Amino acid sequence: MKVKKYTASSMPEAMKQVRAELGSDAVILNSRVVQSGGFMGFFRKNSIEVIAAIDPDLESSTKPVKAEKEKFVVKPSIKNDQTQPFMQPERPMQPEKPLGKADRDILKEISELKELLKSTKNDAPIGLPESISKLINQLRDQEISAEFIDEIAAVLLEKWYLSGASASDEEILLWSKEAIKQKLVDLSFGGLSFKKKFVNVIGPTGVGKTTTLAKIAAECVLKHHKKVAFITTDTYRIAAIEQLKTYAKILEVPIEVCYNMDDFKTATEKFSEHDFVFIDTAGRNFGNQKYVNDLNDAIDFNKDMETFLVLALTSKQKDMEEIKKQFSLIHIDQFIFTKLDETAVYGSMFNMARKFSTGIAYLTNGQDVPDDLLEADAEIVANTILGVNIYE
Repeated sequence: MKVKKYTASSMPEAMKQVRAELGSDAVILNSRVVQSGGFMGFFRKNSIEVIAAIDPDLESSTKPVKAEKEKFVVKPSIKNDQTQPFMQPERPMQPEKPLGKADRDILKEISELKELLKSTKNDAPIGLPESISKLINQLRDQEISAEFIDEIAAVLLEKWYLSGASASDEEILLWSKEAIKQKLVDLSFGGLSFKKKFVNVIGPTGVGKTTTLAKIAAECVLKHHKKVAFITTDTYRIAAIEQLKTYAKILEVPIEVCYNMDDFKTATEKFSEHDFVFIDTAGRNFGNQKYVNDLNDAIDFNKDMETFLVLALTSKQKDMEEIKKQFSLIHIDQFIFTKLDETAVYGSMFNMARKFSTGIAYLTNGQDVPDDLLEADAEIVANTILGVNIYE
């Protein structure tokens, strides 16, 4: 067991030092606030002292050990009086010194630490206060990526020790919420910008694009009293066209079906007097780049357009990431995450926003139009992940 002590100005800085020297498999054995510097007891600064350890068997990189060359002497062979090489160490080996009690105690402690390290490999790091450990396990259950959990854990530990190593569960929950919000602070949130005339939703099949588009359009008509129209390029499913036509009839707005770029240009000219034009696209298997290319053939993305990528929270994050990469040639303004009501795991929306530096416009939590639509912000995302009731 390799054990080292680190001192830094903050917990994140200490964690960086630990990861740089011991690697990502290191565990925190202990951490505390220490004071240093100052003059005659005044102006002393707080620092974080961390004791970390790594099992040598788990270290990701091992340095090759150069074996020391043994020196050999030549002795005559008894047979035929011929001289033959006979391997024998130049110096006789010394008998192994018996271990003393102190050495045995150290070996026993190392053995116990190794077993503890193995048993806690998939749990919160050793030495975390119970309340923080519980919160970290909740983030794992929400499938927050390990790298982001490390960042949040470092923030919580720093606050814990700077507060005197005493905080209630409510305080730790509040710290966690603020930490998650801080990780999203540079991203854009909220619904329509109302700066672009054309509003486009794209995404895979089955995520609820048409219903989501209708919800946003309904809010635009009923709440903001805007003049809107619909365009659909989803000519692969008759049911999708009929569904959007039904919403258009309810909202008393016009709709055009476009099969190619010429149809699209004609429709946009027809709706030149409208405030906003909402565009529905076909839900296809976007693992195939051909379908993304089909979109470019049907829609002019260079127009005055705001584009949302719609993803279902019931999908696997790996699939979401592949879909986002397939749309790399199309500018995505924000994500929309649907089916909030059909899952209990929400970490993927945080992971996706951070990984691709893309904000979130809306969350949807049901089929009702226009009610089941939430305008997203960092607080709603944090509360949803932490299990705080967002409807209070």
